[in-house]
Amino acid sequence: MRRTTRKLSLLALVLLAPGLIAGCGNSNEEDELHAVEGEPLELGSLLYNVQITRFLNPSDVEDSGYLEGLPDPDAGEDYLAVFMRIQNEGEEAQAIASSFTITTSRRETFEPLEIENPFALPLGAEIPAGGQLPAIDSAPASGPIKGSMVLYLIDTAATDNRPLELEIPGPDGENGTIELDI
Repeated sequence: MRRTTRKLSLLALVLLAPGLIAGCGNSNEEDELHAVEGEPLELGSLLYNVQITRFLNPSDVEDSGYLEGLPDPDAGEDYLAVFMRIQNEGEEAQAIASSFTITTSRRETFEPLEIENPFALPLGAEIPAGGQLPAIDSAPASGPIKGSMVLYLIDTAATDNRPLELEIPGPDGENGTIELDI
């Protein structure tokens, strides 16, 4: 009886081993192209890391600096800021994505606003080898969040359709996504 149990256990192990081994240590490419806020997403030699995502209040003293020159949002709309740091780990200068799209679970999409202020991430900018955005000692790198901002005007109701994901085009035509924590 003991011998039969041992043989069955060994047989089960032999049958299950290839599946277990295949699942260990190999990461799925789709998993590599997806991250959550606070976790770096690698696209080519660039590491995109969302520091924080939050709504901005035009009446708040701190937030008003991020929204300088912009009108108050209409009823039913909010400013959503995605603050991120991008590092170039390559040996050559690399251009960052020129657009970052927010997508809801219902496939609604929102494109970034074109803004010019010291905290705005310069979309499509080039980062030198070993460099980062925001640049060290710049206002966004020295601020409390330590990241540059990509700003969106989104429908307030869109936040009900979570998760919201930030889609980032990669250099090889593949898109990476970062799930935003709002």
